[in-house]
Amino acid sequence: MKKMVFVAFLTAILLSNCSNASNNDSLIPLSQAEINDLKFLREEEKLARDVYLYSYNKYQLNIFDNISQSEQKHMNSVLNLMNKYGIPDSASTEIGVFNNPDLQKLYNSLTKQADISSVEALKAGATIEDLDINDIDNFTANTSKPDLLDVYGNLNCGSKNHIRAFTRWLENNEVTYAPQYISVEEYTIILSSSNGGCGNNKLRN
Repeated sequence: MKKMVFVAFLTAILLSNCSNASNNDSLIPLSQAEINDLKFLREEEKLARDVYLYSYNKYQLNIFDNISQSEQKHMNSVLNLMNKYGIPDSASTEIGVFNNPDLQKLYNSLTKQADISSVEALKAGATIEDLDINDIDNFTANTSKPDLLDVYGNLNCGSKNHIRAFTRWLENNEVTYAPQYISVEEYTIILSSSNGGCGNNKLRN
């Protein structure tokens, strides 16, 4: 009887240690590069949302309304990761305000472009998604953590859907977009592919 009790006790300890090891594995701290990427991406998705809200308020085109809602979901996905790892939110709650000076400068430039015409606003949208895809590709190379890769994959999928949508609208206005950040080859592959369902971020056209 004593032997059975001892075996049960030992088994409980081993299971407890395995469980703790598993929990510890899931909470391995992020590298500084991973932290920096999440902080930047949180504001970069905010940049997209804020520019699209600005453009929608000016031109009332549904594409800007639809994609701004998708970008809000992207922002939330990144924030969930930041909360999980105890990283302070890098994004301002004020529309059009950014803590990263480069993103603030880019927002100012893109909204100024959007002021010119609805077509220029669409080109600004394509530029944002072009940049997002390039940056997320780089961030993906900086991590091996499944939770980060899962979010990056969904955001990348969403950005590809978005750049297809902006390209279609530009083509309807007889305008051709030339990629500035991703290669022409990658852009061509994206355009030749069909829209994907990206978690809860599937674009509504």
